[in-house]
Amino acid sequence: MHTAWEEAGWEQLGDGVARRRMPGWDETIGVIAGTTGVMIVDTGATLRDGADLRRAIRGVLGREVTHVALTHPHFDHVLGTAAFAGVEVFGAAGLGELLRRGKDELRHDAMRHGVGRDAAAEAADLLVAPHHHVHDQLTVELGDRQVLLANVGPGHTAHDLAVLVPGRGGSPEIVFCGDLVEESGEPQAGPDALPQRWPGALDRLLSLGGEDARYVPGHGAVVDASFVRAQRDALAARFGVAPS
Repeated sequence: MHTAWEEAGWEQLGDGVARRRMPGWDETIGVIAGTTGVMIVDTGATLRDGADLRRAIRGVLGREVTHVALTHPHFDHVLGTAAFAGVEVFGAAGLGELLRRGKDELRHDAMRHGVGRDAAAEAADLLVAPHHHVHDQLTVELGDRQVLLANVGPGHTAHDLAVLVPGRGGSPEIVFCGDLVEESGEPQAGPDALPQRWPGALDRLLSLGGEDARYVPGHGAVVDASFVRAQRDALAARFGVAPS
């Protein structure tokens, strides 16, 4: 029997935890539901994406998103944020300032990747910077569950945030990794990547989640610790980083 999440086109990862791989850029959107709060992890590439996600989550849960966690500052993960008006937004320390001064770059990056000019401009103009800045780790209460936000970067960017959902009832922990981990292709090291520090970020990610966690990449299928470790080793070899 399909769950309500699955019937709505999401992949259920655990009790009250689901994710959706978005069309177009295959970015992962996560959702974590507690008794008094609902967190979305990343918001899509356009305001329309954000609005569709908000409606979809409301349709399954019957209530609104209360918290947004942004894993890093790339257009396909942040430009839907303004669709979540009145919601508390969290990001790694420094992300807010980067988004405020980098709106033009975000708009151009979105357009280079196929977002329409008007949609990119609207989303960039209305972009919401984080209200809460995660320097190390921060616990967010969602009622009957706690979610841990961890600033594990830099690596893929200078502002990489991981989201840890503790397991319960014997289920494993779930870690939303952002683009620190990618499964559907080789990890993308753009001009804002810090490749020499990326393997260390994955070491911190593995320490956070542990051996039995389920790791949710920013793009691609859910993986395990051995996959993350292998990707860490491949990045270290690719960028000439000595083993830790």
